[in-house]
Amino acid sequence: MDSEGKFRYIAFDAVEIDLVSRRVTVAGVETALEPKAFDVLALLARTPDKAFTRDEILDAVWGHRHITPSVLNRVILLIRHALGDSARGLHTLRGIGYRFGGEVRFFAQHEKTGAIVHVAGDALSADAPAQNTAEPPGVPASPAQAAASTAPVESRSRRAGDRATPRRSAHAALVLLPLLAVLVFAGWKLWSRTQPGVVADTAPMSVKGQSIAVLPLVNAGGEADQQFFSDAISENLITTLSQFEGLKVIGRGSSFRFRDGKEDSKTIGAKLGVTHLVEGSVQRADDNVRIGIQLVRTIDGSTVWTQRFDRPYHDLFALQDEIALAVAGALQVRLLHAMPGAVETGRPASGNLEAYNAYLRGTYYMTGGKEVAKAIERFAEATRIDPDYAQAWSWLGFMRTQYARGDRDADAARASYAQARNEIDTALRLEPNFGQAHAIRANLLGSADHDWNGALAEFRIALSLAPDNDPSHGAVSRLLATLGRVNEAIIERRKYIEGDPLAGFAHIYLAQLLASLGRLEEAETSLRDATKLDPDPGARDWLASERSYLAVLRGDAVIARTEAESMAPGRWRERTLTLALQIGNDRAAADAALQHLTDTDGQAKNDAYATARVHALRGDADKTFEWLQRDRERGDSGVHHALFDPLLLRFRDDPRFAEYCRKANLPPPSASEALGIDRIRAANIAKR
Repeated sequence: MDSEGKFRYIAFDAVEIDLVSRRVTVAGVETALEPKAFDVLALLARTPDKAFTRDEILDAVWGHRHITPSVLNRVILLIRHALGDSARGLHTLRGIGYRFGGEVRFFAQHEKTGAIVHVAGDALSADAPAQNTAEPPGVPASPAQAAASTAPVESRSRRAGDRATPRRSAHAALVLLPLLAVLVFAGWKLWSRTQPGVVADTAPMSVKGQSIAVLPLVNAGGEADQQFFSDAISENLITTLSQFEGLKVIGRGSSFRFRDGKEDSKTIGAKLGVTHLVEGSVQRADDNVRIGIQLVRTIDGSTVWTQRFDRPYHDLFALQDEIALAVAGALQVRLLHAMPGAVETGRPASGNLEAYNAYLRGTYYMTGGKEVAKAIERFAEATRIDPDYAQAWSWLGFMRTQYARGDRDADAARASYAQARNEIDTALRLEPNFGQAHAIRANLLGSADHDWNGALAEFRIALSLAPDNDPSHGAVSRLLATLGRVNEAIIERRKYIEGDPLAGFAHIYLAQLLASLGRLEEAETSLRDATKLDPDPGARDWLASERSYLAVLRGDAVIARTEAESMAPGRWRERTLTLALQIGNDRAAADAALQHLTDTDGQAKNDAYATARVHALRGDADKTFEWLQRDRERGDSGVHHALFDPLLLRFRDDPRFAEYCRKANLPPPSASEALGIDRIRAANIAKR
């Protein structure tokens, strides 16, 4: 019997539910259901024909605990796909909840004999009598056998005849073979059997080491104003596939580099380090959506699986889940926990497609900082359409924070920060477990308040809720570096690179961290990696500046100056060259460059920090802290770098440095893991 002492098994159609071992079999084959999906199925099947409201199910299974109805939607979807045709008794009661109908049988296990016996009457009654309580011949070991033993003679005879027929037995085996593949992940074969144009590779795949990149799906309609939609389908697929166990999924940044590329599958696979690619097209016409997807093996470019999906636009959310489940089924991987709910995938819990459309346009404008004002406008529109749209509120707050950071008017910046704080708080009130909202709050706490510890705590929450390829690893790396915790920062930066391997800028940040620990050879390697990945002219100047800086740390005046002079004319080149000249033999040129930087300091607020660094390299502590104070008055650009800046850390023991850190809410400089330039140079000389 079950934990309440009433029964152990529930059976209907081809399904058997073992309430003790928490196992579900379909047509005699065990299928995996994540724990909450099992609990929901058992709850509904225990009381057939009873209508359960969504709140009743959430209370019974999750204790509610801030779980949104969208999570229940995903669980019901998993159950339906796991049970296949046997799920036809699971009914959605629109506006209410769910009901399980149909013939349901209950079985108990005989306490003495272990036989499985059918329970008659009201199965939920503690006094329900059990049929066949004496041990029958050939003790039934399963509900299926027990049901057969109590079936009418004619029915039992017919079933026995079916089992004795070799042709039918062979046919049953053929039917079960694809089910074995299906049950690695629930229900995929059911879809592909009903969809046109399905091609499946029957060669076995190894789950271990599976990796995938979702290339941006082609906007088949060609309309420029629909590009956001095909990008959104691609990103949703990345987000959802990131929830599957044993599957490495490359993040958007690197995958989307191949939007217009000419590389073949093998080349892309080698660059991204993946075994499979998802390719395809999206076309939205009026109220219909057509999506074609194919799974490609990168080692030889062969197509593993392909499928076309034609659905009404109003079924978009279900379609997105269906595609992800189909791809995962083709790869033979399984969910870590459950399908990501609306909060992770950007969908409004209300299911409002108009709000979702505005949200998607906001994310399109947000990506790469295309148009901050338009992104803010679209996210705000989404919140007006659906005031309970947590994701729209959070990204609205994020973009408002970015806008405030670039505002030179201090009063206007404070007002924008305050507005962003309200928007982010609204998001977390609506969805306390939304990981990205915690990361966005962390960004605000660092930018507006210099509450570094509070920001770190928020990032920790965010990462506990996020997949491995989440870009928050990069953000927390920068925060850890700000706190002088460089070794942890390197670990998080490498995690970011693992999910976005073609991000050249991430390798530059990694080089900065390695250099601060005196690991100059590794830093150079990281810069070489960045050079291969990002040929953009802007990146070229950044790389030249970083190579010049590494030469400064080594004391190589020739390379430092050569790299600086290779940069395009402008303030960045002036700052880099001024620093490089300080370690050369031309003192007049070094002094003149510093004077020019000082005279024109007002043109760019971050030149105060750059000037402080030049004075630090010259060994002038008084001027260093004078200019650091000016930087604090003009926006604190240096506060994010001071505790892993080897030039400043040569004055680690100066009380003025400790005071500077105290005012910026930073740990004392003595706590930083980074090294000062003098120690780095000494270690470099010792290696020669």
